[in-house]
Amino acid sequence: MSIDIEQFHQVFFDESEEHLDTMEQLLMEIDLESPDTESLNSIFRAAHSIKGGSGIFGFDGLGGLTHVMENLLDKARNGQQVLTAEIINQLLSTTDLLKNILNDYRSGQPINQKEIDQAINLLEETIDADSASSELEVNNDGFGFFDSPTTSGQHTEAFGFFDGTDSAKETNDSAGFGFFDAEEKAEPVKDNGFGFFDTETVKPAPSEDAGFGFFDEPTDTAKTPRQPSPQQKVDTNNKQARSASTPAATQVKKPTTVENKSIRVDTAKVDLLVNLIGELVITQSMLNVLGNSETPLAKDKLEQGLLELERNTRELQEAVMSMRMLPISFVFNRFPRLVRDLADKLGKKVELKIEGGNTEIDKGLIEKLVDPLTHLVRNSIDHGIEMPDTRTANEKSESGVITLAASQRGGNIVISIIDDGAGLNKSKILDKARQNNIPVSDNISDEEVWQLIFAPGFSTAEEVTDISGRGVGMDVVRRNIESIGGRISIESTPGLGTNFNISVPLTLAIVDGMCVASGDQVFVVPLVAIIESIQPSQEQLRIISNEPLLWVRDKYWPILNLSKRMDIDGAIQSPTEAIIILIESSKKRFGLMVDRLLGQQQVVIKSLEQHYKRVPGAAGATIMGDGHVAIILDVESLADDVSTEATEKKHE
Repeated sequence: MSIDIEQFHQVFFDESEEHLDTMEQLLMEIDLESPDTESLNSIFRAAHSIKGGSGIFGFDGLGGLTHVMENLLDKARNGQQVLTAEIINQLLSTTDLLKNILNDYRSGQPINQKEIDQAINLLEETIDADSASSELEVNNDGFGFFDSPTTSGQHTEAFGFFDGTDSAKETNDSAGFGFFDAEEKAEPVKDNGFGFFDTETVKPAPSEDAGFGFFDEPTDTAKTPRQPSPQQKVDTNNKQARSASTPAATQVKKPTTVENKSIRVDTAKVDLLVNLIGELVITQSMLNVLGNSETPLAKDKLEQGLLELERNTRELQEAVMSMRMLPISFVFNRFPRLVRDLADKLGKKVELKIEGGNTEIDKGLIEKLVDPLTHLVRNSIDHGIEMPDTRTANEKSESGVITLAASQRGGNIVISIIDDGAGLNKSKILDKARQNNIPVSDNISDEEVWQLIFAPGFSTAEEVTDISGRGVGMDVVRRNIESIGGRISIESTPGLGTNFNISVPLTLAIVDGMCVASGDQVFVVPLVAIIESIQPSQEQLRIISNEPLLWVRDKYWPILNLSKRMDIDGAIQSPTEAIIILIESSKKRFGLMVDRLLGQQQVVIKSLEQHYKRVPGAAGATIMGDGHVAIILDVESLADDVSTEATEKKHE
């Protein structure tokens, strides 16, 4: 039976990615004055797991770097290495590099061994710099068979990574990988093993060091030093040359992202799914029996069976959809590191608060939200949060606060990016808009002013940096959010800060909608956007500036004729004979005129862009029960076609 090793690789990649995220998060939380031992142990165990798996699958680049990182972490958790801010930064940079290496292995790209060697040298320099020993030690890294002396004067043979020395003093660490002989100090005991353990010990090796992979061979510095083999001497010289040319610090590119399409699912959800499938099978059997029956009661039982089938289908659908749901913390947990690094780069003090991290959202949406949220957070730090001296002069705390919050409201998830910075500058935005020939009225509202920053190429930054100022990004942010059926709004108060609110549907797969007809075409309007539906009387209608308005709920609503918007023939043109659906989008409210309502229905969203270019006003399509295709309307896009000029004149 052949074994598909790729499936094991995928499991290793997924688990290693989680371990690296854990390491990064815990490193960010370490208190340098009093490091938490359990946190250090957790970081060590994460590195230990990655190293072990790398050895099994032959990912030497990943395993070699993790091994040296593990040595530093081991000294830190045992109190032999004092952690500083510089060391934490170095460990975080190493974590970034490990993510890059992992993604290279995942995508089959070549490994940058030079970058790995530089990182290894820097880690070893950090370990050596904090060593209590005053003797100069020159370490040698290699891979192969080598001799290792024991306190009894005899030699053991090991195979794998090792640290050697060509100085007069023997180094204290020798790491090997493979089968070997081990002898203890008191009496030689033959021990063949393959795993993590000490070959010479005064006390038993810790249980966590037992396993498959690397092991340590502590030697006695008073004994005769081990003589390196010719190959070791060559490697030592090579390493010295590398060290001489290695800069004091190395820049590691930010980890690239390789899309991970797997999801970890709670077994309880799988059990529920299995039970629902069982219920569905029972219902199917019942319907089969009723289909072959000709008794008078068969019709009633058939109707009951169909209702049962509908219930089972809905529950099954909800169970399957829940398996795609992930906590929004999968996105939010990326930002503590970004905020920390960017604040340090800009010389600002910024605190990040996260609220509602357990709010669940569709995995497909999570992947599409990362880039827009990253851009908004970077903008808040760069443009929103002031410099510490400016904040102090304005009687604010030196440290600015950025809050990432998420909550569920109906069928939507609302994500807020809130800062307590300077707020948006209305006059500056208007001046820039006029410079860019963007038409603005004299009585423009604040909300409409804030929307101007989403115009392509719009930027009020006085200088262009590698962070922002080029005028690209905010228009892409809005476009990306709207592409998943979401909307973004802004609230800002000068001197107090800015709040970006993003509202997106819970899922991309299924939507509750109202089926409507216009002419001989069927459309679906998302229920979350509908306020109510009415057939207006003549007294409720007004014509202002040749634009029809509907007076209802003590407000004027501009009317959008769906048949004219979609170029449909044979539709009702008189508002008093048609149905007006009151819709409220993030941009404006309006009435959508259709011929008739066909009823509510859950529909499965199918993308149009796989076969057609983007269709304005259409969010997607669905297949109805009779086999016909219906367009799912994009109310945000339709709102752009609604004129509010008549409404504004009426209010004046």
